[in-house]
Amino acid sequence: MSEQNEIIQLAASDEDSGTRLDSFLAANIDGWSRSRLRQLIDDGAVLVNDREVKPSYKVCEGDVIDIELTVRDDARFEPEDIPLDIVFEDDDLAVINKPAGMVVHPGAGVSSGTLANAIAFHFGDPLQKPAREQGRDRTDNRVGIVHRLDKDTSGLIVVAKNFETQEALSAAFRDRAVQKTYVALVHGNPRENSGIIDRPITRDRWHRTKMTVAANGRNALTHWKIRERYDKFTLLDVEIKTGRTHQIRVHLASINHPVVGDATYNEGRDNSIANNEVRKAVERLGRFFLHSAHLAFDHPKTGERLSFSSELPQELAQLKILIGTF
Repeated sequence: MSEQNEIIQLAASDEDSGTRLDSFLAANIDGWSRSRLRQLIDDGAVLVNDREVKPSYKVCEGDVIDIELTVRDDARFEPEDIPLDIVFEDDDLAVINKPAGMVVHPGAGVSSGTLANAIAFHFGDPLQKPAREQGRDRTDNRVGIVHRLDKDTSGLIVVAKNFETQEALSAAFRDRAVQKTYVALVHGNPRENSGIIDRPITRDRWHRTKMTVAANGRNALTHWKIRERYDKFTLLDVEIKTGRTHQIRVHLASINHPVVGDATYNEGRDNSIANNEVRKAVERLGRFFLHSAHLAFDHPKTGERLSFSSELPQELAQLKILIGTF
């Protein structure tokens, strides 16, 4: 999720008491549909008194509600002829190799150059025509995008080319039927060769663009295993069973092995790299070392198991080689 999203805060009055949270938000946030706001609540982008709740939660007088508006409903996803690295495509879906630096959705401060703009150009008509015919709001359906990658995470992402496929893929992600494996370079050397991080994640109450591990968060499950060990660094294969915002980065930082290049969560570890050449290489990288390397799921129409892999992009592969020489 991009850190440029707009965050607003609302307070419930006595007149609001007993109103469903999704209805309260729809009445107080212009330009956002109730269904899209429900999705934000389900995604953990809405906190009531610093706690995640369900869309059916009944607000009370004095409740403080923080909302991260991750995608504006008034954004029209204007089609833009942006080149896409399409790994696979058929009539129902496409798997795309997203470069680092590309935001997935338009949001506050970002209105163009996103993956959504590119998809609207390449696959827009099959998605928008049914929406017009059925009277649906196309912007409420993320132009076929069913999961996210952070701006600086590269690699595989699947998009739907019609409503039926979009609904089926969304259900597969909710049911944890999609295998998502990432490659991450982290600081330090874990003692074990593999491990499980089962720690709830919520939004940081003091830094609203950050996430944190906290008991009142939503459950989050991450599996990791070592691919290669280096002096002071480790290359991991990381599989996430849930899809929380910044999950891998937060979880790995919580076990004192933050992702290299991740200034948000590694608390200055990049600046303390002893080897001068490696430290400068990390500075030049301009992103964190996290890549969506493997994606597998059942095709919504045929039932065929589809599996895709993506090699490390050049800038990450070069850093890996450099670290391996010391």
